Amino acid sequence: MASSLCFQLHTCSQLRCIAAAKAAAAAAPSSVATANRTLSLLVKRPFLQSFCLPSDSSAELCERQQLRSPELVALEYADLNLSHKIFEDSGHVRIRQHVNPLSSSFSVPTPAPNWDEVFKDPKLPLMVDIGSGSGRFLLWLAKKHLDSRNFLGLEIRQKLVKRADVWVKELGFNNVHFMFANATISFKQIISSYPGPLMLVSILCPDPHFKKRHHKRRVLQKPLVDSIIDSLMPGGQVFIQSDVLEVAVDMRLWFDSVPNVLKHADVLDQSLLCDKDGWLLKNPMGIRTEREIHAESEGANIYRRMYQKYVCI
Repeated sequence: MASSLCFQLHTCSQLRCIAAAKAAAAAAPSSVATANRTLSLLVKRPFLQSFCLPSDSSAELCERQQLRSPELVALEYADLNLSHKIFEDSGHVRIRQHVNPLSSSFSVPTPAPNWDEVFKDPKLPLMVDIGSGSGRFLLWLAKKHLDSRNFLGLEIRQKLVKRADVWVKELGFNNVHFMFANATISFKQIISSYPGPLMLVSILCPDPHFKKRHHKRRVLQKPLVDSIIDSLMPGGQVFIQSDVLEVAVDMRLWFDSVPNVLKHADVLDQSLLCDKDGWLLKNPMGIRTEREIHAESEGANIYRRMYQKYVCI
């Protein structure tokens, strides 16, 4: 069953939002004013639905509650309780929004780590997030599944990996690891040595590379698609998502091209609802990515698909 592998849907309540604002204020002294402002807005609107509830879009609730995108991100990830020290250690560095994965500096495959050194139990089911960005998304999931799953983030921007590593050490998690790697050419080499099963691969809001001549720079190319499919355990899943329809369609076409191997998860699990075009209505992971929060706060649509590796009976 697809539902046995899917992460449960995450629903937020007004109390959770208030608690999150308090936690954010306690965790980061430099953000006290922002957290207190957010808290006061929530308390003054006791009958408003939480911004995470499906009855309203994030854009509508952002307008109603006067929450800016960074404040929404802070609330979403307040459970991590990231301390002020983390931000001091990692530094406020300027990160390039897009990089060219075809440049010579990214042409050498990254070797696999010593799995016994990066995970407490390297035989646990593994989730890989390709293009893990800041890492907060995986850190949140790792906290929720400390003893049952491992999480690996592959990111092509090294400064983001270094910052995520600081957070991992500060939080003391032993089931999440981040690697500086070009997943397009390194995925197979890295994952093939993992001693446990690969249960889930996510590609969430990857660099769009809009210009047609730059489409070859997009992370999802046939070699990576083949490597993902070959590496997935029977019943394993692929979750794709983008706020750019063209990019979402491009990723969908790659995975739709192997219907004898991958099935749309909503076909196997009727609880996963889709719109008329087959896009998932809700994020099944229990937590939104930072890009997803930013996009929804601006009124953008998010296009999602979940696939499951077909198991013949």
